[in-house]
Amino acid sequence: MNKSTKIFLIIMGVLVFFGIGMAAFFYFAFPNMVNRDTQVVRGSGQKIAVVELKSIILSSEEVVKQFKKFREDRSIKAILFRVDSPGGGVVASQEIYEEVKKTRDQGKPVVVSMGSVAASGGYYVSCGANKIVANPGTLTGSIGVISQFMRFDPLMDKIGIGVNTIKSGKFKDAGNPFREMTKEDRAYIQNLMDDVHRQFITVVESERNLDHESVVEYSDGRVFTGEEAVELGLVDTLGTYEDAITITAELAGIKGEPALVKERKRRISFIDWFLGDSDVKELLDLKEKLLDQPILQYRMVHGF
Repeated sequence: MNKSTKIFLIIMGVLVFFGIGMAAFFYFAFPNMVNRDTQVVRGSGQKIAVVELKSIILSSEEVVKQFKKFREDRSIKAILFRVDSPGGGVVASQEIYEEVKKTRDQGKPVVVSMGSVAASGGYYVSCGANKIVANPGTLTGSIGVISQFMRFDPLMDKIGIGVNTIKSGKFKDAGNPFREMTKEDRAYIQNLMDDVHRQFITVVESERNLDHESVVEYSDGRVFTGEEAVELGLVDTLGTYEDAITITAELAGIKGEPALVKERKRRISFIDWFLGDSDVKELLDLKEKLLDQPILQYRMVHGF
């Protein structure tokens, strides 16, 4: 390899390194620099907006923004809410539910189309709709709350490392991974869980018009197929995504084939121009998915 080739490769390496560094800087410095607009994805009639929830619920912001936007848009006659989620954070689920309910109560029909899984928080957010449509094999329900705490103290004891904690009250560090949970800690956290569980049960019995005893009986965290959920009154009817479109159009009084509208996101930050959007975003979101989980969750736990 001659000298000029080596210099060229060094320069290219420096430029690539600098480019990646600048990309990371712009991504973290301007995480919300996104251009949003809507596009018709099919059909040419009156408009139905499609809002999708296809992941663990860590934040409500994106879904809430879309519901608010489409609720205030007079050209949108109804909203089809496609839910394929095992649930997630309690507060995020509650905020999405409230926005769905607000949209319904203000006169704009909302229909939920359940995908493979619409469980726990995924079911909670669905309860605010005018009608819930599930596939026969959809897994839904899982009406319950979960909170998981890691423990590092056995390992730290083995390697001779300790942690000094100074606190203002005995429950201030309840759930601390560097010590064993006491009976008082467990009772305290269980009380929180029970209260949040009660809130879930109250929403289900109110929205689904079910008696309290029936809801409590099935609110032990178990999941149901779409067929079972219809029999229990947790879901209105069985149907595919296409069936849900038809039902939404009927509720909105749309004759003929409706136009389906989705929000299109086009990220304009440098990192997406330089490296592309989806794969990089998934990699950078890994920390949030693994480490920034909410403490209290309406979420169905499953293996990998």
